[in-house]
Amino acid sequence: METFKRILAYAKPWRRYWPGYLALSIFSVIFGIANYALLGPFLTVLFESDTIPQTVARPEFSFSIQYVNDLFYYFLSSIAASGGVVKALLFVSLSLIVACFFSDVCRYLSQRILVSMKTSLMKNIRRDLYSKIASLDIGYFNNRKKGDILSSISNDVNEVQNSVASSFHVMFREPLLVVGFLVMLFYMSPRLTAVSLIALPISALIVTRITRKLRRDSVETQSLMGQILSQYEEAISGSRIIKAFNARKYVENRFERYNERHRKVSKQVSNRQELASPTSEFLGISIAALVLFYGGWLNFNGNLGMTWPQFIVYIGFYWKVLEPAKAMANSFAAVQKGIVSGERIFEILDASSDIKEDPDPLPLTSFGHSIEYRNVSFRYTDEPVLRDISFTIPKGKMVAVVGSSGAGKSTLADLLPRFWDVTGGSIELDGVDIRRYKITDLISQMGIVTQEPILFNDSIANNISFGMENVTQEQIEDAAKIANAHEFILQTEQGYQTNIGDRGTKLSGGQRQRIAIARAVLKNPPILILDEATSALDTESERLVQEALSNLMKYRTSLVIAHRLSTIRYADEIIVLQNGIIVERGDHDTLINNQGLYSHLCELQAFT
Repeated sequence: METFKRILAYAKPWRRYWPGYLALSIFSVIFGIANYALLGPFLTVLFESDTIPQTVARPEFSFSIQYVNDLFYYFLSSIAASGGVVKALLFVSLSLIVACFFSDVCRYLSQRILVSMKTSLMKNIRRDLYSKIASLDIGYFNNRKKGDILSSISNDVNEVQNSVASSFHVMFREPLLVVGFLVMLFYMSPRLTAVSLIALPISALIVTRITRKLRRDSVETQSLMGQILSQYEEAISGSRIIKAFNARKYVENRFERYNERHRKVSKQVSNRQELASPTSEFLGISIAALVLFYGGWLNFNGNLGMTWPQFIVYIGFYWKVLEPAKAMANSFAAVQKGIVSGERIFEILDASSDIKEDPDPLPLTSFGHSIEYRNVSFRYTDEPVLRDISFTIPKGKMVAVVGSSGAGKSTLADLLPRFWDVTGGSIELDGVDIRRYKITDLISQMGIVTQEPILFNDSIANNISFGMENVTQEQIEDAAKIANAHEFILQTEQGYQTNIGDRGTKLSGGQRQRIAIARAVLKNPPILILDEATSALDTESERLVQEALSNLMKYRTSLVIAHRLSTIRYADEIIVLQNGIIVERGDHDTLINNQGLYSHLCELQAFT
């Protein structure tokens, strides 16, 4: 129930929706009742015209069903007396059309309000989901499959949207219909109605038992859909590897296992959900048949208390009671699925970030004099990655970190912008622990260029100015020139307005890297973090990118993670990591003379 309340909270403020929806629903019910009530006079005029009263006095006003009934028969008898049966039939027919028209108009307008609520609810949930996903730390995504997250954003939000729409009917319109038609039934025949309603709770109990298992099956269905979306994502992002290893049959078989399991569970859920409707319909018809039998028995004994046209109207009213009851049964099944989807959504929204903002953060407007790693340790789970790391990067200096794969180089760099937090020791910027600063202020002092440049499916200009406001075209071009990117950009189809495709796939590796460097140049940060920015490039691209990096690093404080050791020969200090521990440190010439691990790595790369 708490999940359902939280879902409904996304449609607040309710005053935008429920007063209008409630009013229109009430009018729709009133005109709907009039629709069926008019069948009685219609059948009377058509088959028993001789029973129409010839003279009826105009009734005195009272707020009651009887007044409305008497007023209608007053006009009907007046028209029949002055114009005959045909005009009376025309009057009833026009009344029926008018009642039907207003009933449908009110229902349509109420649905418009409902659509507005549904779309607002969907927008609000997706907005919060996107904001939450953008704010979560990197560790969260390492422990979750992309498919599960994408499934929550798409399928779960749609399920929630549809279930809330069903619940609005359950809360407002359907109960009004039930109450309205029940009032008419009791008005027409209290004894017959009381007897026939005894069976309705039995019907509701049976339908409830059918839909009870829906919740558990829906959980498995949504989980399997997350697995399927993960398979799709891997097939798209790993298409080259799949083809290179001739692994198409393998991935297709793996996908088919998830797909078939999802089919079976979805079939069970759908079958159970669909069973609720025919079951309630069968029970309704059975009850209606019993009402017909009982009504006929009363009539033969002279105790029915109504004419046959009125009895037909009574059966119509009774059938209209069963329709909203059946709709409520179906809505209950839909709401069960929606609650499951809501729980998956709130699992993301309630996820806590390991990176905590200081409750009273210090502002950071500029970088003063140094960055210091002080006895830094870090572990992902139980396995230590970094142990007792200490070094200082003075302002304007370049410190490079090298080592074999898995030594902890990238983790060391990720700790500075707080993608992760240290598990031991501290990192200090200008003598203050970086955890004391406001996170946005801290990151605003840094520019990051990674091994795999992160670009977006947008124009070159928008990728360079990403995250920055009030940037002129001239500033974008100046940044591109410093990054050695201006010339190749002008050669593209639409220059700076050229769309580069998903993750920049329309560009070469070197071009993508230079766009990323241009982005960092435009940001103009005092601190640079370069994480193996040239390791994936060919020799010519590396030369161009290295020139761009040299331009970028002028007069800036730089932490460089290097795989190709030629790129950090002139670093002010080189730190050598092995198994998360500093094993050597010094400048290039000193480390070469030491004949240690750094010298060995240089020899392996034929570095002279």
